[in-house]
Amino acid sequence: MNTEVQIRTASEADAEQLLEIYRPYVENTAITFEYEVPSVEEFAGRIQNTLKRYPYLVAETGEGVVGYAYVSAFKERAAYDWSVETSIYVSTDKKQLGIGRQLYEALEKILKKQGILNVNACIAYPKEEDEHLTMDSVYFHEKLGYQMVGRFHDSGYKFNRWYDMVWMEKMIGEHLENQPGIIPFLDLD
Repeated sequence: MNTEVQIRTASEADAEQLLEIYRPYVENTAITFEYEVPSVEEFAGRIQNTLKRYPYLVAETGEGVVGYAYVSAFKERAAYDWSVETSIYVSTDKKQLGIGRQLYEALEKILKKQGILNVNACIAYPKEEDEHLTMDSVYFHEKLGYQMVGRFHDSGYKFNRWYDMVWMEKMIGEHLENQPGIIPFLDLD
């Protein structure tokens, strides 16, 4: 494998390739609680919608697109503007090669420029590991400095079983009394 990874902003034209990375997570895992693989058009719309305010990044190697990461609003109220929810997916055959770390590092760099302070990860959590869900996502986020802040029991149902869900967080900026507003992604230099 060509291990040099290039990180760039996603576009709607990437939807089909990104969807092929996402597909096995929907069909074979409880990592996402989505049941049906979205259409290419729906996925392209998700990318377009995210980019209005937040970064949506793609990782490429000499072999093509191998992963992606993006953030979404943590909550829709204005008081939550400085907090986001992260999402990341790496090709199942390219895991544990540092691609996820590079995506998150690039994402955090942009988020800091935007004035985002808190990054939160909502992670499916197995009561015991099974063929659909392991603790790998939790361990990945711990390695990157996220801390466990909450657990919700039996909150996601997939593959005829119930899974818990946890929230992990990482502070990436200073919380001030007179906090400046965030800068939308499209308005960054």
